[in-house]
Amino acid sequence: MSGEIGTATEADVATITGLINRAYEVESFFKVGPRTDEAEVASLMREHRFLVVREASKITGCVLVELRPNDGYFGMLSVEPARQREGIGRGLVAAAEAFCAANGRTTMTLVLVNLRLELPPLYRSFGYTETGTEPWPESQRERASQPCHFIVMRKPIGTDAVASRR
Repeated sequence: MSGEIGTATEADVATITGLINRAYEVESFFKVGPRTDEAEVASLMREHRFLVVREASKITGCVLVELRPNDGYFGMLSVEPARQREGIGRGLVAAAEAFCAANGRTTMTLVLVNLRLELPPLYRSFGYTETGTEPWPESQRERASQPCHFIVMRKPIGTDAVASRR
């Protein structure tokens, strides 16, 4: 991966929103409408953090990172479609894990929609395991054209996780 990983600012909201929506166009087979909008990204940015990859001042990847009470969480992992499979996403996941570990979290969590069959094997290759499911939110039913739910995946992170893998 080329580029530097840093924290997004309010000035990046429109760019991040566009990037997320381009990256999530792959979900158009079941998802109705765009993945997000500027209001949601701005709201998430006020509460949490977006890490971004900047290459020559252009953002080529982003990930939402949350410090939850009992774990770290990442979501909205997005890479410019033309730049996928170059390690940008892997670098962002590692940075999200490192940020959460540095802030005292020992577990990292993510959720993904069950209809994205290619994602569980990808995240298993990053060390995540499936730990359960969550329902698709009732408030978002009209945004899915077919029945779906979320798969929850987790991974130990931090110094304890490194020690247990030896």
